[in-house]
Amino acid sequence: MKRKVLLIEPNYKNKYPPMPLMKLATYYKQNKDDVRFFKGDLRDLAAQLLCEKLYKELSDSNLARYFDVLRNYIKVGKTSILDVIPGFQDQSDNIEKVKKYRIRYMRKEFKFFDIVAVTTLFTFYWKQTIDTINDCKMFVKKNGKLFVGGIAATILPDYIESETGITPIVGLLDKPGMLDEGSDCIIDELPLDYSILEEIDYTYPAHDAYFSYMTRGCIRNCAFCAVKKLEPKYRDYIGIKHQIECINNRFGAQTNLLLMDNNVFASDKFNEIVDEIKECGFGKGAYFEPPSAYDIAFTNIKKNYNVRAYIKKMISIYDQIATRLDEDEAGEFYTDREIYDLLYVPSATRKSIIKFDDIAKPLYEKHFKRIKRNRYIDFNQGVDARLVTAEKMEKLSELAIRPLRIAFDHYEQSDVYEAAVRLAARYGITHLSNYLLYNFMDKPEELYYRMKRNVDLCEELDVRIYSFPMKYHPIDDPLYFKNRDYIGKHWNRKFIRAVQAVLNATKGKIGRGISFFEEAFGTDVLGFHKILWMPETFIIERFKYKDNLTEEWYTKFNRLKSNEEKLAKQIISSNNFDDEILSQVTNKKVLDVLKYYKIKK
Repeated sequence: MKRKVLLIEPNYKNKYPPMPLMKLATYYKQNKDDVRFFKGDLRDLAAQLLCEKLYKELSDSNLARYFDVLRNYIKVGKTSILDVIPGFQDQSDNIEKVKKYRIRYMRKEFKFFDIVAVTTLFTFYWKQTIDTINDCKMFVKKNGKLFVGGIAATILPDYIESETGITPIVGLLDKPGMLDEGSDCIIDELPLDYSILEEIDYTYPAHDAYFSYMTRGCIRNCAFCAVKKLEPKYRDYIGIKHQIECINNRFGAQTNLLLMDNNVFASDKFNEIVDEIKECGFGKGAYFEPPSAYDIAFTNIKKNYNVRAYIKKMISIYDQIATRLDEDEAGEFYTDREIYDLLYVPSATRKSIIKFDDIAKPLYEKHFKRIKRNRYIDFNQGVDARLVTAEKMEKLSELAIRPLRIAFDHYEQSDVYEAAVRLAARYGITHLSNYLLYNFMDKPEELYYRMKRNVDLCEELDVRIYSFPMKYHPIDDPLYFKNRDYIGKHWNRKFIRAVQAVLNATKGKIGRGISFFEEAFGTDVLGFHKILWMPETFIIERFKYKDNLTEEWYTKFNRLKSNEEKLAKQIISSNNFDDEILSQVTNKKVLDVLKYYKIKK
């Protein structure tokens, strides 16, 4: 019996599509189930589901253009919303039907799904995640199932269960029969279903790539890392060639390859991994011609594969075609779409899209040319500098790797890190990147030294290294996993905020250019500490205040006596300059310094 399945990602912003849900989509579709994906406001989903049923009941394709109006009425309930639909308020039968669905919305009568699966990401989305899980209960049929899995579910299963009543799935779906008794399918090894991304309005920044793993886990056990909980057993080789072939056949070739391996250099089969990546089309100098978005959508509609998603895609493509046509062509194209009821998603059908192909396809091919482009492979979680050898780096250079991410989490590893960068440059890998962990056991000056070393290496080796300072936050500590309040041993709230203020101006990264770096973070450690203690407005509006108020503040700051400086720093460290706090300070020289922290942009 066909089941109705709803896959949900909480409505937070994220760069990468939800791989676990894309695998689940493949799994359930293999079982001939009806699968739906949603990311957004769940109230919108509830109104959408009810409006789809209302639209069928009204049985009037002329209302397709007003579908969003009807959905909004179901959600909000203001009758005036319906005024934009000509003559609708005069039809008592229609009004009764619409009000009936508004009542169903109010009563939460949309338990349409046999299975609802919610993925979870990092714990700093805790409230959003918990609210989503609890809200999803209203979509599950009486005897249905609600599954919760993913990163937060694996790290903090007991807390999720205590706040939702749902026992989450911990770890990977890497054994047969984990969701359906008797199934021999290993869900974690399935190819991703890219079609579900066409069902939502949210666009992931990295949506046009293959996402996969060629190893799992890590041989390390770093105190700041959750990989040992998420992937406790190291697997040194997972083939991806079959997955990529399946994706190509169903969804078309993707531009780049993003491998989420946590420590690929630890694999004894590293050479085989590189060779397979090359076979998949990502050798050095790789390029490809993107597939036709029209052909992918049309072919899947003909094959009856996720028709709901690809009808939405085809209507979008028709709209894009219309923007490329001259006035006469656009008018004729609009009329043709109107005849076939293909102006709006609700009235569009699989049958009408297939019939419309003779009109639409020639226009698409005429106005949308496919241009060859470079493609790259990215070990997105970084490689371990401690395992770098000349042989491995030379082998890695056979790939179209950009960027090469080398972990630089600790200042103590500077020499090892630098040696790895030099090897990369020797073998022609010139685009590099890394995350710089801070707010852990490090001191602020160690972050400065690591950033400065990258800038210096750029100049010396003629390479590009983009550094992304990443604030440490414990994701399983009961005191902190629900908030972002953790402050490391050698840090304080003001220092954290100062680094973030600079990074906001640099868009979160530090690239090539000594003068730019020194202006942003200081010419030396003393200059860096000056910025850390500097009023936030002076950091953000650096050039506005550089030669006046900033120097005025710094002069007074340096003139404080030892006990005055201690008091001032104690208050500044808290980054709280409310009048109530300052009213307790009686020392005039300290108050004279603190007044600069009250200046707003």
